Amino acid sequence: MRRTASVRSRLLKNRLFEILVFVPGIIVTVPFLLVLYHVVAKGIQVINWSLLFSLPKPVGELGGGIANAILGTLTVVVIAAIVSVPIGVSAGIYLSESRKTRLAGITRMAANLLQSVPSIVIGIVMYSWIVIPLRSFSAFAGGIALAVMMFPVIVKSTEETVNLVPSGLKEASMALGARYHVTILRIVVPTSLSGILSGITLAGARVAGETAPLLFTAFGSPFFNFNIFKPVAAVPLVIYDYAKSPYDNWIQLAWGASFVLIVLVLALNLAVRLIKLAHRRSQ
Repeated sequence: MRRTASVRSRLLKNRLFEILVFVPGIIVTVPFLLVLYHVVAKGIQVINWSLLFSLPKPVGELGGGIANAILGTLTVVVIAAIVSVPIGVSAGIYLSESRKTRLAGITRMAANLLQSVPSIVIGIVMYSWIVIPLRSFSAFAGGIALAVMMFPVIVKSTEETVNLVPSGLKEASMALGARYHVTILRIVVPTSLSGILSGITLAGARVAGETAPLLFTAFGSPFFNFNIFKPVAAVPLVIYDYAKSPYDNWIQLAWGASFVLIVLVLALNLAVRLIKLAHRRSQ
């Protein structure tokens, strides 16, 4: 009888704990879903070929599109990834492999502090360091600002993922005569590739919707611009400018741009999921 009562008590406590976890999850998720539904419902009404493949029209003219902003967003995110991914992954591997050194401690603390810096502060710093010396707003400056924001996320995700690699794999590789750098490149990195890609995706999705750093760096442009040292438009900038305008047409375009930004982030996550799936099948 005592054992039965004990089992019932544990089951009851387990059920109560599940409810305590489930209810706050619903409370947090419902507002997000409502916002997402509102953006999709408003934005999908504006989606058409003209929005996706046309340039903005002057004030007072109906129609126009955000093709230049889509291209600009892809440009600055690619620049940010090119800069931050090699450095961030390398730093994450170093922190995992040499976690007790003084340099590792300083680097870890710097990454944590950098992650807490407001994005607008990063934009102002990049304005002082890049825009003023170059005497021009540019996609390059915007990409560097986003790279700084991506860096701590990539570092922390890489470090945590590499920490999960069994030490036996590295020891077996080195016991067979492989050098240390070969072990890292051929054993550690491929084994933890899925987690590293997840961190890169998370970082890219985070910066793709940033507006404040781009206000001080990329600035915006109503035209296509393939020169990374010239101002470029970006979807978050278009949303910011159009949403606060007094023109109904621009406000509608802002809803459409918001929907496009959500689709871009989802497409980025889906692409990485497919890459991870293909990587697992190849192993």
